[in-house]
Amino acid sequence: MIDKLFSIGDFVITPFGPLLVLAFLAAYWQLRSGFKKLGIGDDEDASTVLFAAGLGGILGGKVYYAILYGDLSALIDRAGLVWYGGFIGGLIAVLLVLRQRKLFGWTTLDAMAPALAVGYGVGRVGCFLVGDDYGVPTDLPWGMVFEKGLPPTTAGYLEAYFGVPMAAGVDPTTWVAVHPTQLYETAMAFGIWLVGLTLLRRRAASGVTFTVVMALLACERFLVEFLRAKDDRFLGVFTVAQLISVLIFVVALALLARRRRAGDVRAT
Repeated sequence: MIDKLFSIGDFVITPFGPLLVLAFLAAYWQLRSGFKKLGIGDDEDASTVLFAAGLGGILGGKVYYAILYGDLSALIDRAGLVWYGGFIGGLIAVLLVLRQRKLFGWTTLDAMAPALAVGYGVGRVGCFLVGDDYGVPTDLPWGMVFEKGLPPTTAGYLEAYFGVPMAAGVDPTTWVAVHPTQLYETAMAFGIWLVGLTLLRRRAASGVTFTVVMALLACERFLVEFLRAKDDRFLGVFTVAQLISVLIFVVALALLARRRRAGDVRAT
């Protein structure tokens, strides 16, 4: 793994920052493409929406982390960004911008959904490169050791930080291979992105692309959480992220059913 690309004095640049920028660029490219395909907005609208998503996402991710772990110092720390906190914060900011620009509507949400999926997929590559958000131990041939992970994947760290049980007598400094769950998420997010592109190309009923993509992203996160090394399993074997995933999935299905009943189909 790569703990830093370069440093400027005491300020260290890790791969996560550049990949986060790349994720927003990929999302902007997809959003602008979606706007053109559906005949809405322009370059300025797309850039404003992405700026709102980025600002709201960072603030939401920091606030979520601070509340979840009771650590207010995370608000001013470089670490501590949580996906669902970022999603909620970004969504609120984007909806406000869309309403202000008179772009709020199902067609705009349809254009945004694939952009969210591709940005998420690229962003998870950054997590992989810095060794963050990895999974539980595995004997599978593609299991990976994150020697410079956050934290490193030694038996001692996995047990102390995430409560992963280790066999009696195992040396705490023993390196342990874990699931590269970041890459699992990247692969699934790109697959969901392709589903979204297909729905846009076929000009599905308004709202269908958005609700389907959101339901699939919720399923992806729910499933991968079973393999994640996590310390927030407050609901038995389930994490807080899985609870949020279920809520998003149910809401997405309800909205999809409502859109289908409305029969609002674009011309093909």
